Amino acid sequence: MKILLTGAAGFIGFHTAQALLARGDEVVGLDNINAYYDPTLKEKRLEMLKKIKGFSFVKGDILDRATVAKAMKGCDRVCHLAALAGVRYAFDHPDEYIDINITGFFHVLDEVRKQKIPGLIYASSSSVYGGNTKFPASEDDRTDNPLSLYGMNKKDNELMAHVYHSLYGTHVTGLRFFTVYGPWGRPDMALFLFTDALLHDRPLTIFGEGKMQRDFTYIDDIVSGVVASIGKNYPEEIFNLGCGRKEELMDYVGMVEKSCGKIAKKEFHPMQPGDTKTSLADISKAKKMLGFEPKTTIKDGVPKFVEWYREYYKI
Repeated sequence: MKILLTGAAGFIGFHTAQALLARGDEVVGLDNINAYYDPTLKEKRLEMLKKIKGFSFVKGDILDRATVAKAMKGCDRVCHLAALAGVRYAFDHPDEYIDINITGFFHVLDEVRKQKIPGLIYASSSSVYGGNTKFPASEDDRTDNPLSLYGMNKKDNELMAHVYHSLYGTHVTGLRFFTVYGPWGRPDMALFLFTDALLHDRPLTIFGEGKMQRDFTYIDDIVSGVVASIGKNYPEEIFNLGCGRKEELMDYVGMVEKSCGKIAKKEFHPMQPGDTKTSLADISKAKKMLGFEPKTTIKDGVPKFVEWYREYYKI
């Protein structure tokens, strides 16, 4: 297939592009290489992708409708991963989140309709579950109680996609990602921050007094779910993509320490606004309908990230 992949220079986009190219698909990558985090990391990912047969790159913004339309022409699927991610940055930059995550999503979705693209697969987030206290979280649970602007954005995307399916018959699949980690990960994510601080002899800043739990999901497992969704191309579905395991944050920290061979100094702080204490995915639907079988636990995944970090930064 020929697939438009937005956010191709991003963490999940980069790994997804590699998987699609490896199986013989043609990938058109679209990314604006913004400065939300160090653009050098994005450029390095792109350098690797450009060496692979079947990859072409368009530097552009999803807020530019004409660029989106041109990049999409002749595609068999659109995999929309471009977004302004993260809960905390939105606290001080709400306007950017509305522009990129709402208007940008609309441009992609409406162009899919206009060009009659057979299917759209897009990134949602576990953040849509907000303040829910039922775990594991199921796709049928309430999602009308977001705790962050980012969570609200992703729920808006799901609603918009639902309307387009209802009105125009557009095939739409939303993927609720749960705490994705792994090599080439984002510098604003916990694993990157912990590893960076520990290897540079700085104390670890740990929120929620260290009493949070997360469904940490390794990047290769996430990508397997994305690729399966592109292939299945259901008329309209939402899937949780998580590991299906709840890990204590301090166990995660302990695994970072073990992988780095050092014990960290730790500074504990209260929960940050917009954060949730617990996340855990019910992945039974994804298992049944996508053949989704996550294989990597933090015991195996965290050392792989630390190994990549040491190599990338030559530490």
